[in-house]
Amino acid sequence: MIIRSKAPLRIGFAGGGTDVSPYSDIYGGAILNATINMYAYATIIPRNDNKIIIRAADKKEKVEYESAEELPVNGELDLAKAVYNRIVKRFGTGKLAFEIVTYVDAPPGSGLGSSSTLVTAITGAFVEWLNLPLGEYDIANLAYIAERVDLQYAGGKQDQYAATFGGFNFMEFYDNDKVIVNPLRIRNNILNELAFNLVLYYTGTSRLSSKIIEKQQSSIKNKKQTSIEAMHQTKEMAVVMKEAILKGELDRIGSIMMEAWNYKKRMASGISNKQLDTIYDAAIKAGATGGKISGAGGGGFMFFYCPDNTRYNVISELKKSGGVIQPIQFTKSGLNSWSI
Repeated sequence: MIIRSKAPLRIGFAGGGTDVSPYSDIYGGAILNATINMYAYATIIPRNDNKIIIRAADKKEKVEYESAEELPVNGELDLAKAVYNRIVKRFGTGKLAFEIVTYVDAPPGSGLGSSSTLVTAITGAFVEWLNLPLGEYDIANLAYIAERVDLQYAGGKQDQYAATFGGFNFMEFYDNDKVIVNPLRIRNNILNELAFNLVLYYTGTSRLSSKIIEKQQSSIKNKKQTSIEAMHQTKEMAVVMKEAILKGELDRIGSIMMEAWNYKKRMASGISNKQLDTIYDAAIKAGATGGKISGAGGGGFMFFYCPDNTRYNVISELKKSGGVIQPIQFTKSGLNSWSI
């Protein structure tokens, strides 16, 4: 038997960063995001030789252990280990023997939620293999705990829920890790036009999102009012963006994205830099009406709203910066797991 799973990556339209504690605990957070046709994959192959093998096919890394109820967290493919350790501890499965192979369509630090999406895909594969009684909220929460609590990786909550639920979602975040996922019913013609007008661009640079997120957390803890107010405004942009998309007011999308980007840059230092500012200015001059970074900032993917066939001119200009254009479509489904 072979068990497989895949979970979609996401782009965050507005509200990013307000899902991170302690902001979400104190003020409540809100994010509008959508999953795209780029994925994280996990395959589990049960073994009968008392071995655990973990392979990251995209990174060409491999670790091997004797089967145990807890694997060492030592910087080597820890995401898969954290999920395994959490599941064994929570469900009392005893030690297992298996090989797990993972792959992600985007590089680490891309801003598309790749690490958290991979954790979600791995969780989904174990749920399928062991027939665990977990619903969508349970799976997302378990993935969140494995990454944010057990591994202590800095970050928010949106990625695990986006990967699990899939589609266009307006998400709310509250104290005690309470999350409410509100799926949006958007007409197909609006989705198609929105996807056509968006240009997703990989800058060619990755970043360590935890450093930026730690700065955001420090600003909240230290009651830095400029950062707190920027987060308030960023959260409000998620509401404004949601309303514009639901009403089909696509001519507003670019200006809302630009406003959201300007607020986001005030949340912490390092979210933008000279390279990103140059790319942004080039896209605007080429016809984009707005854009923003995807994820915490500092590098990775940017995306721009390009109405009235301006996408072609924007693409031509962005290619001069040495990055890569990534074609995308929105997906309506989230985590999928199956056995063969």
